[in-house]
Amino acid sequence: MNKWNIRSIIKEILTAAVLLFILTNIISYIRKPELGSTQLPKIEAQLVDGSTFKAEEGKPLLLHYWAIWCPTCKLEAPNIQFVSQKYNVLTIAVNSGSDEKVKTYMKENELNFKVLNDVDGKWAKQFKVEAYPTTFIYDGKGELRFTEVGYTTIAGLMARLKMVE
Repeated sequence: MNKWNIRSIIKEILTAAVLLFILTNIISYIRKPELGSTQLPKIEAQLVDGSTFKAEEGKPLLLHYWAIWCPTCKLEAPNIQFVSQKYNVLTIAVNSGSDEKVKTYMKENELNFKVLNDVDGKWAKQFKVEAYPTTFIYDGKGELRFTEVGYTTIAGLMARLKMVE
């Protein structure tokens, strides 16, 4: 009989983690939106804080779709917050209520990343987003390089952005 020891337990945990990683990436690939173009469309929009966002040429952009009613989005929000302090990030809150409601949510959760409020889902439709969270990463030339559906770690986001710099 094979006894369980610390080494075999660690091996089982690592095997499960690798399989989970592979499975989540397959699911993300299957669920990712099929965009008509891989080129970033012109984005110039008013944010919930009253400022205007305009995509900067020559810099990568992380475009993140989320909703205040989405539990996975809430879990991932600190990751987006961290990345937004180092990279150009625009988040789009979809079907999340008024600007005031989104601002209250941001304040309650100690978040200050840039938010475009997509009250009627117009931006989500343009990018064919059907599941939340969905993240697009564009390089400095505006070319789509990565699409992720579902939770993404800080390390995963940072690695992808570093690759497109």
